[in-house]
Amino acid sequence: MHAAYIKHIGPAEDIRFGDVPTPRPGRTDVLVTTIATTVNWVDTFVRSGVFPTPIEFPFVIGRDMVGTVTEVGPHVRGFAPGDTVWCNSLGHGGRQGAAAEHVVVPADRLYHLPPGVNPIDAVAVAHPAATAYLALFTYGQIRAGETVVVAGAAGNVGSALVTLAVNAGARVVATASARDAGYCKALGAADVIDYRDPRRWQHIDEVCPQGIDCYVDSAGENDLAGAVELLALRGRIVVLAGVRAQPVVPVGQLYVKNGSIVGFVISHATVDALAEAARTINKLLSNGRLRPRATVTLPLSAAAEAHRMVEQGELRGKRVILDARVSG
Repeated sequence: MHAAYIKHIGPAEDIRFGDVPTPRPGRTDVLVTTIATTVNWVDTFVRSGVFPTPIEFPFVIGRDMVGTVTEVGPHVRGFAPGDTVWCNSLGHGGRQGAAAEHVVVPADRLYHLPPGVNPIDAVAVAHPAATAYLALFTYGQIRAGETVVVAGAAGNVGSALVTLAVNAGARVVATASARDAGYCKALGAADVIDYRDPRRWQHIDEVCPQGIDCYVDSAGENDLAGAVELLALRGRIVVLAGVRAQPVVPVGQLYVKNGSIVGFVISHATVDALAEAARTINKLLSNGRLRPRATVTLPLSAAAEAHRMVEQGELRGKRVILDARVSG
């Protein structure tokens, strides 16, 4: 079969495309014929070694996929050949990746795609939406009626954060560029603050008179001093981006508010946490609330180019899709 793979940790141009053996499912695995995969920042981190994880070479890259079940292992229940399914946790932790014509997925990491949902929409939001779910509910512990500030709200993870928080009944204040204000409002943000405005923290303070219950920065700026100052009592800050950031933390302000800062990466999420996120994602896909802003589709053979586009910041809110049905 054809696959995009690497033989060693390195830059995007070292990604190869060619024939590799078709994998075989184990007793609790499912063999899936891939429709499409995509490229996330974390995929570039795995490929380049920024995020250390067990890898067996040659290593098929990519973690998200949508496809059709071809074969199930003898101990698998709930899946059958012909089912349309998705996964967002391949390509790390010793698992081969999704950028191949056929992939083996552990059954407990595989989810049915709801009827009527576009597979490309599903694979485009699978990683950002799961990241947003973990940030808001597993770590941010948000509740209906709370005020959530989302920095970088027009991005892939940021827009998912807004959508999921609004769906949960939270009031969302978004920071984004002025040109993206309308998009954030359409997602349900109550207020949108221009992140370039030097008085942005003052504006956030004005629209959050009771303080911020949960602050999530998907852009990786991590201005913790500004966020801590405006935290409500028992407010939470969730850190999920900015791998090289070294912000100043005003510890005194944080602890007198009973505040907390927690960081996470989705790669360490448990199977149960991912499955819980998948249930919410499927509901929002089904009702049309969750969908990508824009996509760029390339053939699977263009995986190296897709990694380059992500790392060079060329996509600006678009999701790059690698169509496994088109080899080149």
